[in-house]
Order: sequence, then structure tokens, then C-alpha cells
Amino acid sequence: MRRLNSDQKNILKTWIAAGLWLIVIAMESSSMGSSQNTRRILYPIFDYLFGMDYPHFEHWHFFIRKGGHVFGYGLLSILFFRAWRATLPVVSGAKWMLRWANIAVLGTALVASLDEWHQSYNPLRTGTPKDVLLDTCAGIAAQILVFVFVIVNRSRLRPAGVVRPEAQPR
Repeated sequence: MRRLNSDQKNILKTWIAAGLWLIVIAMESSSMGSSQNTRRILYPIFDYLFGMDYPHFEHWHFFIRKGGHVFGYGLLSILFFRAWRATLPVVSGAKWMLRWANIAVLGTALVASLDEWHQSYNPLRTGTPKDVLLDTCAGIAAQILVFVFVIVNRSRLRPAGVVRPEAQPR
């Protein structure tokens, strides 16, 4: 068996990170991530810290759960972007390409669809197209943030030895 070179190791690491996050999403898609279970954990915390009564907590509980969707699927989209960037490199050394972002968003939408479909078979969960839309929008927002991050940090992300034209001596 031959050893992996550094590029292959990098590709493997990026896909392992995405795969591990997919496992987290799959676990949360089970009965363990049901509203009843998160309510049972979060309500005593909110009651203790803020003295919050149950009707007010339900409002916050909804937004915490939807915020979990946004965070979880936004992160999945970023991890997919990293994995596809490592897997489908370009000669120019670009740090962002629309192709990587599109594949990441499509992968995020596919996982969200499968997650909600899976939840529709679980009596403690509700699979809804609205959550697929929320999760996909989170993936798109994450790709916009990646794009902005790359643009803002463009000079810091240049490969070693590349000099900006305005920085060259005359």
C-alpha cells in the first residue's frame, strides 16, 4: 500500500471534516434532536438563568432551534466548499470559484432534503419543506460569507512569492 502525498492527505482531511459534520446532522435528525428533547434540556437552563416562564421560553425555543439549522447547514456548506476546493483544484491558485460554491450549496440542499425526508418518518419529528428552504438559504449565506472573506483577505491569502504589482520596485 502506498502512502498518500500531501495533496491527497489534505483532500482526505477536508472530506473527513465534512463527513463528521454530516454525522452530527444525522444524529440531530433522530428523536434525540426532537423539540421535546431540546425543550427538556433548555427550559431548566433558561428558567434558572433568566427566570423565564414557559410561554416566553417557547418563543425563544423556536428561534434557538431555527438558529441551529442556520448554523449547522451554514457550517456544512463551508465544509463542502473546502472539500470541493481541495478536490477540484484550479491551475490559477484561486481561493474561491463559483463552481465550488455551487456544488457546496447543492450538496447542502441535498442533505437538507434527505434530513427532512428522514424526519417525516419519525413520529417525534416534523419534516417540512420550509426547513429545507431555511437550510439551503443558510448554505447560500455561508457561501456569500466565504466569498467576502476571500475578497477582504485577498492580499493575505496570496501564495508565497507572489508580489502585488503596486508593491514591485521600479
